[in-house]
Amino acid sequence: MTTEGENPRKTAPPARSAKRALVGRLSWGLADQAASSVSNFVVGIYVARSLGVTAFGVFSLAWVTYGVVLNVSRGLATDPLVVRFSGVPDASWRGAVARSTGTALGVGAAIGAVCLVAGLGLGGRVGPAFAALGVMLPGLLLQDAWRFAFFAAGTGRKAFVNDVVWGVALVPAMVVAARVGSVAAFLLAWGASATVAAAYGYLQSGIRPRLTEARGWLREQRDLGYRYLVENVSLSGASQVRAYGLGVIVGVGAVGAVRGAELLLGPFLAVLMGLSLVTVPEAARVLRQAPHQLGRFCFLLGGGQAAGALLWGSALLLMPGRLGELALGGVWHSSSQLIAQITLSVAGAGLGTGAAAGLRALGAARRSLRCQLFASACYVGGGLGGAAVAGTAGSAWGVAAATVSGSAVWWLQLRSALRERHHSPIPEVRTA
Repeated sequence: MTTEGENPRKTAPPARSAKRALVGRLSWGLADQAASSVSNFVVGIYVARSLGVTAFGVFSLAWVTYGVVLNVSRGLATDPLVVRFSGVPDASWRGAVARSTGTALGVGAAIGAVCLVAGLGLGGRVGPAFAALGVMLPGLLLQDAWRFAFFAAGTGRKAFVNDVVWGVALVPAMVVAARVGSVAAFLLAWGASATVAAAYGYLQSGIRPRLTEARGWLREQRDLGYRYLVENVSLSGASQVRAYGLGVIVGVGAVGAVRGAELLLGPFLAVLMGLSLVTVPEAARVLRQAPHQLGRFCFLLGGGQAAGALLWGSALLLMPGRLGELALGGVWHSSSQLIAQITLSVAGAGLGTGAAAGLRALGAARRSLRCQLFASACYVGGGLGGAAVAGTAGSAWGVAAATVSGSAVWWLQLRSALRERHHSPIPEVRTA
């Protein structure tokens, strides 16, 4: 609506400029996720070919454990950052980033020490892997925190460059690890290259993580942080319980088979794992600037993810076996039988991420927590119940059904939250 005498054409350039800015931020987000996807995919393929299915299963157990710890850090440190400090004045952002990255570093040091002690006590095949993971956790979590910080500021280019630095440092580290030929060596190489990128993040931002202010950050963000912690841990914890349970019910080789199939869908899984880097800050901006567009934004986001996963999975089903063996080596035979199930799982998760981003942007932590707890319970129940009935394939089908069901609940909750918003004011966004 324009006032008398106002030229409507004068409002068009700012609108177009805002759209170009949005496209630019999303483009850098996609580029960053592509860099992350390539790194994770190459690491997984390289380790699978170098170690074989059983040792790769051990590596996968350490990987899913890292996923749990990563989500602890995100829930406490960086999820509140992107919800409350996206698009705020630079001084507010810098102060928040210093406390947030300090919190991530503290989480990595504390849980890393626990993993190190546990790994040294376990011994055997699994112990050295967890000890190596414990040593590398501080650097891994700090690198991830810088990515969140840059996207909150709308400077996704810096996050992309940081991930590229990690990928470049990963190459010589993996070559050295291959000469050693152990799971622990590969984990140390992976973590050491992330630490290099974490140090570069400090140079990019000029912000020193304030470990001593972690307690203050946790206190300030407790209304969101602890709910996001439970939500995130229930997500990654469900994956870990399913992996451990599958190893007990079917065998460690089954864990490697599932991980191998997931690697084939790696570009989409990596995007889903780090999706909040891009979508939550952008959803928060949409809510501030054009709140009536939030539902449409989330639908396009989730629908695009689901469609992309289905197309990629269809291509994998048509892929010649020779190419699969070239990629995964001996893991291919068992992983190839799970492609259809894993594809449906990723498509269902992709559809749900759109609604999840909307709930995060709205600050509806209670609703998102309920959704995630339901989805996680279905995931564990379907994965382990299916494994007990029909082995590895049954577990994969159970997870696919659980993921689609969970996605439906996410969308129902987002619809309810959007309706509530029309009857109440937008929650205050903290900028200091």
